[in-house]
Amino acid sequence: MDATRRTDDVQTTRWNGPAGHAWVEAQSLVDGVLKPFEDLLVEALSAERAGHELDAGDHVLDAGGRVLDVGCGTGTTTLAVARRLGAAGHIVGVDISEPMITAARASAERADAPASFIRADAQEYAFEPATFDAVMSRFGVMFFSDSVRAFANLRRAAKGGAALRFIAWRGPAENPFMTTAERAAAPLLPNLPARRPDEPGQFAFADADRVRRILAEAGWTGIDIQPKDVTCTLPESELIRYFTRFGPVGMILGEADEQTRARVVETVRAAFDPFVQGTEVRFTAASWLVGARAPSV
Repeated sequence: MDATRRTDDVQTTRWNGPAGHAWVEAQSLVDGVLKPFEDLLVEALSAERAGHELDAGDHVLDAGGRVLDVGCGTGTTTLAVARRLGAAGHIVGVDISEPMITAARASAERADAPASFIRADAQEYAFEPATFDAVMSRFGVMFFSDSVRAFANLRRAAKGGAALRFIAWRGPAENPFMTTAERAAAPLLPNLPARRPDEPGQFAFADADRVRRILAEAGWTGIDIQPKDVTCTLPESELIRYFTRFGPVGMILGEADEQTRARVVETVRAAFDPFVQGTEVRFTAASWLVGARAPSV
């Protein structure tokens, strides 16, 4: 089995198992934490001019455009864009996680939104060529086993001149909140998996030059990468649930005995004290807002 196949299997197992179910069960919490990024992405797409198949001068989200949301998860950002598109447009969300796609479909049905969802790996899925006026993602493109192949596949799905807009995390050094739990828990959890630069995962796109190379090799043009620092919050009462369900600590804490788990929770909770302000947890999240365009035909 080659490295790419192993990576694909790991991601499929992870997002269709505990990680995917954790996101569904804590959807309102996660949506609240990431709401500033939803707003940032919708704003970026709203400023995009529509492609040549729509009326000249129209904006994609105001002109009945077709949009692809990659790694859509439970569909919150997908539906935010759908509300802007209105009945004349349509957005398709794609994600590898069956539990998350199921939740997204239910939300779209309740909202009667112009959205549909595909459970698939966007790296491999045979999208209809030249279909979308824009391709977007909120933290959903850092998990591909072969990023060049994935973005080439997305480019083929885009119309000539279509916009690509996505948000990805910058590095762990710029996101100390994101690594607080694992740093504090490491002495207590010897099996805690180490992060490795450039491997598929949360910080895979930390290096802007690497992201630029990936997009260029995949055939995208007009590449623009801007740093965005965003203030995120969550209720202090939800902090323990947050770090015991997500990230490397959340992935393996369920395997620990009760005594070890109690020590980890106590130790990690104390490590988050610098981020706690009364009843609120507040932190700065460092991301990239990446833009590019499919070549005109």
